[in-house]
Amino acid sequence: MRTFSRWMALAVLVGGPAAYADRNDVELSKLGKPGETSAKTGFSTDSDFRAFARTLGAVMTATNLTPPETLGHAGFAVGMELGVVGLPGEASRPMVGERSAKEGPALVPSIHVRKGLPFSIDVGARVGWLDRSNLFAATGEVKWAVNEGFIPWLPDIGLRAHVTHLLNTRDFHLTAGGLDVGVGKQFPLGGMITLTPYGGIDFVGVAAKSELLGFAPDATGKATVVSAYKPVSAGENINTRFYAGGRFIGGALQLGAEVSLSSQGAIPTGTNSADNRPLSAVFAFSTTLGLDF
Repeated sequence: MRTFSRWMALAVLVGGPAAYADRNDVELSKLGKPGETSAKTGFSTDSDFRAFARTLGAVMTATNLTPPETLGHAGFAVGMELGVVGLPGEASRPMVGERSAKEGPALVPSIHVRKGLPFSIDVGARVGWLDRSNLFAATGEVKWAVNEGFIPWLPDIGLRAHVTHLLNTRDFHLTAGGLDVGVGKQFPLGGMITLTPYGGIDFVGVAAKSELLGFAPDATGKATVVSAYKPVSAGENINTRFYAGGRFIGGALQLGAEVSLSSQGAIPTGTNSADNRPLSAVFAFSTTLGLDF
């Protein structure tokens, strides 16, 4: 009996952390049964799922930290990044963690790797983590510099296409893709030191769907209703992100900072546009420290 008790205690110690739901973990069923009206928000739970998806997509795509010019065909860069993202209140972000959503901003640390290619093209990859959660995001990107010092009196102009997929989700899937148009200008400060201010606009579409979820448990705890929220397509779920920042390079050392504001617009709730559901903007401040070869 004593041996059994020891094994039970060990199981609790090992399994306890896995069972703990932290502040930014997602428990999608807390939105309520699909197709019903939420007592918390006053909107349908399908609308809540759409608001949740659009906001989480804005959080996970809130960082760019690259000026429009490319690395050059032999260039390579790697950086450690940290995004500090302000989360809207529960009324417009009906999420889902065990703790209150009003405990302050979320941190999104990430690693960003980029490689230069011929014809003023860069390819890159980023892996980020939403702190105090089990959520990771993998991003792939391609950037093309339309003007990169070819016309001296024009700023550098770059087009960036990117796709982000959320990983380690339990009962939903989310993918965000967008097109980013950036402008900037590199200023030499002597030798191998440069400063590059930049800014731009990024159009991001967020697609999401949920798995079948169980609701209305009976006396034994077994779900009597199994349903899924209405899927969300990227074309009808678009954020517009405005950003501005600066990058400093001294030798191989790279430092950067950026602010961004994602306008989420409104979600239609009927035929009358006056009844549309407005969503709060997502503000982010991001920094990077890395090497640029």
